[in-house]
Amino acid sequence: MLAERSTPVLENDELGLLRDTAFIDGAWVTGEHRFDVTNPADGSLVGTVPSLGAAEATLAVDAAARAQPAWARLTGQARGAVLRRWAALMLENKDALARLMTAEQGKPLAEAAGEVAYAASFLEWFAEEARRVNGALLTPHATDRRLVVRKEPVGVVAAVTPWNFPLAMITRKAGPALAAGCTFVLKPSELTPLSALALARLAELAGVPAGVFNVVMGDAVAIGEVLTGDKRVRKFTFTGSTAVGKMLAARCMNTVKRVSLELGGNAPFIVFDDADLEAAVEGALASKFRNAGQTCVCANRLLIQSGIYDAFAARLAERVAAFVVGPGLAGRTDQGPLIDARAVAKAQAHVEDAVSRGGRILTGGAQLTDDAHAGGTFFAPTVIADVPASALLCREETFGPVAGLVRFETEEEVIALANDTDAGLAAYVFTRDLGRSWRVPEALAYGMVGLNTGLISTEVAPFGGVKESGIGREGSSFGMDDYLDIKLTCLGV
Repeated sequence: MLAERSTPVLENDELGLLRDTAFIDGAWVTGEHRFDVTNPADGSLVGTVPSLGAAEATLAVDAAARAQPAWARLTGQARGAVLRRWAALMLENKDALARLMTAEQGKPLAEAAGEVAYAASFLEWFAEEARRVNGALLTPHATDRRLVVRKEPVGVVAAVTPWNFPLAMITRKAGPALAAGCTFVLKPSELTPLSALALARLAELAGVPAGVFNVVMGDAVAIGEVLTGDKRVRKFTFTGSTAVGKMLAARCMNTVKRVSLELGGNAPFIVFDDADLEAAVEGALASKFRNAGQTCVCANRLLIQSGIYDAFAARLAERVAAFVVGPGLAGRTDQGPLIDARAVAKAQAHVEDAVSRGGRILTGGAQLTDDAHAGGTFFAPTVIADVPASALLCREETFGPVAGLVRFETEEEVIALANDTDAGLAAYVFTRDLGRSWRVPEALAYGMVGLNTGLISTEVAPFGGVKESGIGREGSSFGMDDYLDIKLTCLGV
């Protein structure tokens, strides 16, 4: 239920970043119906946006299809110049974007500002990659033939992005798509559309041509059916849950679209006896509790070797107990609210399940409902010791600030535990043993491994998983490949 007050977000919004309209073909579009965007810290109203459907999604695809040939004909240098201006505008307006993100998503203001910079880095990176889309001249198979390989943009790209990183998950897809010469139709999460619309406003100011970048939100099913079913959409990219990703990918096969999926994780965080204790604790804090544990690469299972287990548990609990939890716009905070009541219920269920199986709560363990957290979806940052590997904390992605510690004895045992999941996105290993630092990452069935660090995401490295955690890679020079088709021309000479 909404509070009567509204969240004050942008007091001097000279650029018009706080939008209440969708963005299609370079125009700001209203709709017959609207929905509210609320602040998870107190339930107050942040803004309202149009609730659109299949008709508007089709208009966005129409616009993208019209704009794509001209955009693709530009040189990579010219497309890159537009992306650089877009990135520069993001950084110039970092404070405003951060406040808007914190208001609708809940993360602490410092984390939101960090995400703005991270999101801009993808536009900067792919602005440079745009001029490096190179083909090849192959050695021919016959003296009267020549073989030329070109890389060409796939065409119209449709993207569905999540609420947990409402800017970075967009630019990580739009950056390579636009750099390659594709046009883009975005459906952001209904929980965080305002950040996406602010990004569209900056794209407009940066000179992104009409139809090249479009934003529609509202009826997820109706919009999704257009984006996955329209044959003019040649590439579909999704970040979100594994179950939804499977369903959307299946729909895309009716028109055999190129598909990229960045899905759920179940990241093991492995600490061996020989690890640097303080470095391991710092890594756990960064990986487990960033964005209140609401990240796909979040440490989900903390697997600690017996010799360091008690010291690690005590030190982690001490640090976590000192966290300041509160509204991100109200001052210094270490952790904000969870995104909604369902997220709180899942975190609580995982805590109760772990305790029922013998787990011991060292700190936290419940929703915060005192006066300082009234009306919000705050959950106390939690550390639970003696969690068995059979607990829900180890079998499901918690997506909340709950760290369950599992004890292990041997290297072979922990590798088996870590790989005992259908997910394969990220894993973390802390050790000072040189041989182990090679053996264990090689043995882990994951797309990314952090060795002696809890932070692995950067625009210069490929991001993505194996098994049911997804298909394709985002970021780095590899991130262009999913937006390019390879064409062979065989010449008779």
